[in-house]
Amino acid sequence: MKDIARRAGVSESAVSFALNDRPGVSPATRERVRRVAEQLGWQPSTAARALSGEGAATVGLVLARPARTLGVESFFLRLVSGVQEVLAERRLGLLFQVVEDVAAECEVYRRWWAEHRVDGLLVVDPRHDDPRPGLLDSLGLPAVIIGGLEPALSDGAVEYPAISQLRTDDAGAMASIVDHLFQLGHRRIVHIAGLPELAHTQRRTHSLRAAANARGLTEVRSVSTDYSDTEGAAATRAVLAGERPPTAIVYDNDVMAVAGLAVAAERGLAVPGDLAIVAWDDSVLCRSTHPGLTALVRDTSAFGRRAATALLALLDGGSAVHVLDERPRLTPRGSTVRDAR
Repeated sequence: MKDIARRAGVSESAVSFALNDRPGVSPATRERVRRVAEQLGWQPSTAARALSGEGAATVGLVLARPARTLGVESFFLRLVSGVQEVLAERRLGLLFQVVEDVAAECEVYRRWWAEHRVDGLLVVDPRHDDPRPGLLDSLGLPAVIIGGLEPALSDGAVEYPAISQLRTDDAGAMASIVDHLFQLGHRRIVHIAGLPELAHTQRRTHSLRAAANARGLTEVRSVSTDYSDTEGAAATRAVLAGERPPTAIVYDNDVMAVAGLAVAAERGLAVPGDLAIVAWDDSVLCRSTHPGLTALVRDTSAFGRRAATALLALLDGGSAVHVLDERPRLTPRGSTVRDAR
């Protein structure tokens, strides 16, 4: 500040007013101070801003999943890319950390709050009876829950005044998959799911049962995994080795679906003749296999942008909201329909 004040020919207090957009200096002085600051390569100290109550200019994201599963799943990379697009427009940073479980995640939140490290949080993988919203509410940290809590609040009610929810229509998406497979004649369907404690896994599982019951299907079930290709392949081998193997398998991500396609080839099964395969999230993997994998298509980067925008609205003083995001669109390809391209 002394260097800028000396070169601009103003007081240090005038420099502070100009750089922090506060009244007390003329437009001409403000412009001169900023021009000198740019020439000197000045940037605001986020630590100093946090200590003075002006915010850390940083948003936090903690992921409580096995680290080994992150390198092969593209969903989070695409989600974060969308988040970063929005944060970059406001020159905000993203502080990211991977932990072993939710208890460790909560400890990270407490530490970040005590150290003034973040202004708000993006929270992923909501769970049934999730402890994180209550903790964040008690700490006063604004947050957006990506995926939506269970049970869902009705009529737009907001339980926590500084926590918004961006919810996905997992139930509707699963119903569209079951309808597609049912119309193709499949009656034995297995859902190879992700982590069982996650709210979206439970919504998908419950929707699968409801859709099966509505159509009188009795040989439909879900199997839990950790989302990895290894467990996806192992679960596929196990269900195909059963006395009455499924004629269709729905996988909770693209990586497991590709692993399942490889297992089908290993066992000499024709896809889709002997086994139909559906991937929950579309990706370049789904479009690059032969046959191409039928998948739920959505713009995950746009989903990340909407989540980040919702958090910025909270940081700007807006009210918490609950939003149901658009339903992913099922796109049939060669893994369920022979003549699909």
